[in-house]
Amino acid sequence: MEEKKFKSGFVNIIGNPNVGKSTLMNALVGERLAIITAKAQTTRHRIMGIVGGDDFQIVYSDTPGILRPSYKLQESMMGFVRGALKDADVILYVTDTVEKGDEAREEILEKIKLSAIPTIVVINKVDLSNPEKLTALVEKWQALLPEAVIAPCSAKENFNVEGVFNLILERLPEGEAFYPKDTLTDKTLRFFASEIIREKILLNYDKEIPYSCEIAIEAYKEEPTIDRISATIYVARNSQKGIVIGHKGEKLKRVGQAARHDLEAFLGKRVFLELYVKVQEDWRNNERQLRRFGYEQQ
Repeated sequence: MEEKKFKSGFVNIIGNPNVGKSTLMNALVGERLAIITAKAQTTRHRIMGIVGGDDFQIVYSDTPGILRPSYKLQESMMGFVRGALKDADVILYVTDTVEKGDEAREEILEKIKLSAIPTIVVINKVDLSNPEKLTALVEKWQALLPEAVIAPCSAKENFNVEGVFNLILERLPEGEAFYPKDTLTDKTLRFFASEIIREKILLNYDKEIPYSCEIAIEAYKEEPTIDRISATIYVARNSQKGIVIGHKGEKLKRVGQAARHDLEAFLGKRVFLELYVKVQEDWRNNERQLRRFGYEQQ
């Protein structure tokens, strides 16, 4: 009996904002690695999730949603997307049953066509559609990307996630593992602590506030039964500081309690969390601050 050859590769997840890229990656990895909210532009970095078996290793990479940049932060976010088009072994292009096309997306689709990288178009959120509409969408995407395979899916309802996984496995190249066995992600606990706090800001504030905030973990001390975390929420204008803190600190306290609850579930231990709010004027257009927050200019 012929021994199976080991397969490995980078599977990069690309698509417009709010189509469910992070939900899909979390479903494929089996862990809650990427923050999920109903707001667009949730993911700001490339977040890797690693899945391994006896004869394969898949390195998934969730990327920010495709957009036309309005400031330097978004330029950096789009740099992550362009980088994902270059180093992928398999592209997972995620759309859904309700999104509309735009110029930014068309540019990325043209790059995918020219790349010759094996591509799977995942039509997500099929639970919100009907068979006639889904058939039309499959035909539409087959025309847009003739070399791609089309996979209807509902990441939220776990419908056909295994089918998407099997399609990926079929297209992986042969090769050695990139990471040690049982590695789950390339990100640190500090990174996930900041992402969980940022998710709570996205859920608790409206309008521009969530997109004007960035989190810096100032201290992270691991102890046997408790992790002690100190974090600063940076805002872009002085007027936003009071909004984030709220009357008598109630808003900030609510964010802290919700973040601590999720951190304890994520870490499997108690968490002591301190939150502070500081103003960093127009940090989204400040290259030095962007580098500090981990946004490499590309």
